[in-house]
Amino acid sequence: MIVVPSWPEDLPPLDASLRQILIDGHDRGAVIVGLCLGAIPVADAGLLSGRSAVTHWAAMDALRKRHNDIPLDSLVLYVDHGDVLTSAGTASAIDACLHLVRERLGADVANDVARRLVVAPHRDGGQAQYTRQPVPVTATGNPIGELMEWAAQHLDDSLTVQHLASRAAMSTRSFVRNFRMVTGTTPAQWILRQRLDRARVLLETTDLGMDAIAERCGFGSSVTMRQNFAATFATSPTSYRRQFRVTG
Repeated sequence: MIVVPSWPEDLPPLDASLRQILIDGHDRGAVIVGLCLGAIPVADAGLLSGRSAVTHWAAMDALRKRHNDIPLDSLVLYVDHGDVLTSAGTASAIDACLHLVRERLGADVANDVARRLVVAPHRDGGQAQYTRQPVPVTATGNPIGELMEWAAQHLDDSLTVQHLASRAAMSTRSFVRNFRMVTGTTPAQWILRQRLDRARVLLETTDLGMDAIAERCGFGSSVTMRQNFAATFATSPTSYRRQFRVTG
């Protein structure tokens, strides 16, 4: 097995020597694993031509432009073809590694490793990729960055666009435009994903009821939380907790 754990963020082209190592290893029967940005050199080596793949969400467009013959699936955690495996971001790379352990050493060993890492014991590759959206690194004093830091800590507040714009000391129109420039999405979409992130963590790590989780995440009601959760992950919060609850 040859594992490419990542790749520089500027996505340099694969050099000839490493390319040959990957190709020769694959020809000899080694499983080639590209974790997170590590999918880029695997693609550059020609091992994903015409085959579905995934990488870190931030590099999906770059990979698509670089290799338009590779069908990319942004909604999965990892893609395993048997001889070549690629994963999405860092958390998904852990899932992919646990999958490899499970296949080779069994579920008991994989579950023990997961417990030691304090992560969910098994998330299938087809599970919807939850793309965490951290607050972007911005210059000191940037009102959008500072606002996002604040909002991430106050998800249970009523975070309307008007409220956020006022807090950033901007007009609503200017705020939405600047927010999109920084994040690539709208304030409402970003807040929703932050709330879903918080809900997912609480489902995995606590015994809180759905009403309590919905309140802590700012959904207003468990019905609203369930609707948004199902729309994003194609599963209910209850089913998600049953499958991914982290136990000691």
